[in-house]
Amino acid sequence: MEIQSVKNRFGIIGNSPALNYALQVASQVANTDLTVIIYGESGVGKEAFSQVIHSLSSRKHNPFIAVNCGAIPEGTIDSELFGHEKGSFTGAVDSRKGYFETVNGGTIFLDEIGELPLGTQARLLRVLETGEYIRVGSSKVQKTDVRVIAATNKDLLELTRAGRFREDLYYRLNTVPIRVPSLADRKEDIILLFRKFATDFAERYKTSPVQLDDEAKNLLINYSWPGNVRELKNIAEQISVLAEERMVTGKELKRFLPDHSANRMPVLASGNGNVSHAEFANEREILYKLFFDMKKDVTELKKMFVEVLQNPQKAGAVANFTKESLLNDFQPVAEIPQNSFVQPAIAQNSQPVFIEHQDIHDHEEVEESLNIMDKEKELIVKALKKHKGKRKDAASDLGISERTLYRKLKEYDIKE
Repeated sequence: MEIQSVKNRFGIIGNSPALNYALQVASQVANTDLTVIIYGESGVGKEAFSQVIHSLSSRKHNPFIAVNCGAIPEGTIDSELFGHEKGSFTGAVDSRKGYFETVNGGTIFLDEIGELPLGTQARLLRVLETGEYIRVGSSKVQKTDVRVIAATNKDLLELTRAGRFREDLYYRLNTVPIRVPSLADRKEDIILLFRKFATDFAERYKTSPVQLDDEAKNLLINYSWPGNVRELKNIAEQISVLAEERMVTGKELKRFLPDHSANRMPVLASGNGNVSHAEFANEREILYKLFFDMKKDVTELKKMFVEVLQNPQKAGAVANFTKESLLNDFQPVAEIPQNSFVQPAIAQNSQPVFIEHQDIHDHEEVEESLNIMDKEKELIVKALKKHKGKRKDAASDLGISERTLYRKLKEYDIKE
């Protein structure tokens, strides 16, 4: 089937060479039973490619199901995929068929495949190699004829090196890789997509489509689009509803584009200044880096106060650092003991007066006790409170998957 026909049939907008090549590979591999893995950033439309492959295959009249592996808790994902027997675990009051049984003869799309637990990866590998699986709590081997299409926004090869993804499963899935380009890599398609979204929203809200002047178009083209096509669609909807005029200028468009210039969380950087993906192998590494850096800052401040006591001429440099401001600035690290610092009192002449509670040298070498588990629990509780118990939003804010958040809620016995 010609690429343009595929685009028309599935409503795919764009003419970039990378997009056309990805569609060509998807069309060619569709009528086979080869395992396909789709690579691409979040929001580029990986699920649309899985539907293209299924709809052009000989299985098109059989079931198709999309499964987000990152949204299913680790303790239940085996049951969801392979089914379970009655009484196999607490709450299993009846036997249940898994997706590999209910979709037999069809296609299963496993999104966020990199989030699968290692045990589930082993079960999936057996299905791919032999077509066999076993329900949870059963010893009976069952057969299935399901085509697997996987997708990920992670570097699976990097995950295999970190021991978080099975190498044999990686090579088994990687039979036919399809790489969907990010929106930033197909700038020529941005205005086409915006125009399509604006037209669709105009029909939905019964208004005329918004248009962009040249400055606004340049802003859209040069924006980084971390959320890809999904983010562009959201921006188009906001503008369609909230824009005061149907002709949107660059100045007005800026109100709708988020500012991604400042990072909200600290990152671990390699020596050359680039972010090293290997350093993120464990989700706690960011927290470790954050807490230990802050701990170091507290220690440096304590040394500074000792120097002020020993050399009063330096007192003017720290006149504005009151005990209260220090406590506020470093509250996320640990509560600072009252007797660990000298108490500065600012007199009317703005000259600092230091009142010793006791000999500071007795406490100069004291190290604050930092419990990473407690701080991680505290951050999770704050995120849940901030998002009013919505796990998906809280997990996104914390930079972890919803499945990981669910596991940590059980691990720390956090009541929502």
